[in-house]
Amino acid sequence: MRFTLLLSLLGFVAACSTPDTRQASTTPSTADTATQLEPMDTTRATVANAQSDTLKTVRKRHIFSAPGSPDEFRLTMRGKDVLTGEATFTITDGNGQVIFREMLAAEDLEAAMVYEMKTPTASAAEREAYIRRRMDEFFSDKNFRTPALTTKDTYPTDNTIDRATWDDLRQRPDAVSFTYLVGKEDRRRIAWAPRTKQVVHLPGGGS
Repeated sequence: MRFTLLLSLLGFVAACSTPDTRQASTTPSTADTATQLEPMDTTRATVANAQSDTLKTVRKRHIFSAPGSPDEFRLTMRGKDVLTGEATFTITDGNGQVIFREMLAAEDLEAAMVYEMKTPTASAAEREAYIRRRMDEFFSDKNFRTPALTTKDTYPTDNTIDRATWDDLRQRPDAVSFTYLVGKEDRRRIAWAPRTKQVVHLPGGGS
């Protein structure tokens, strides 16, 4: 009787000291999951640098949208190389607000090269040099005109600008226009219209 009771007690103690196999099986699984997580990428931020593909930037400060407070004219070429890149033309006022933005392909800056070529073809180096020169001359003083409109300018019939804005600009001797060439012959002219508080396109880019 006592021997049987002793065996029962020993069996009970052994059962209490046996580890919980269910709990032990979950611990390694959790640890394995943790080690399989992708590590933090600490190098990707430098690869995605917004300035990493900037090839050339040209800036000029000139009176445009406000008398006495020059705006910043900027042309920035980005891409793998100058011959296939894209240029962003922006005008930023004295308060840091971008008031004008236009995208220009490398071809838009290169096309007029045909008027200067003395041979049927040009090398890649010659083409790149021409585009860089076009960028350097993009904001030349000769491209700015004051006043933007004179009494000799006639109102356009293509609805590029409304009549009220046109008449308002004609009455402003301090208004400034800026002319730039896109492609071979597309000479564009823009000005700041105080009446509508925006940049408007003007006819007659000239030569």
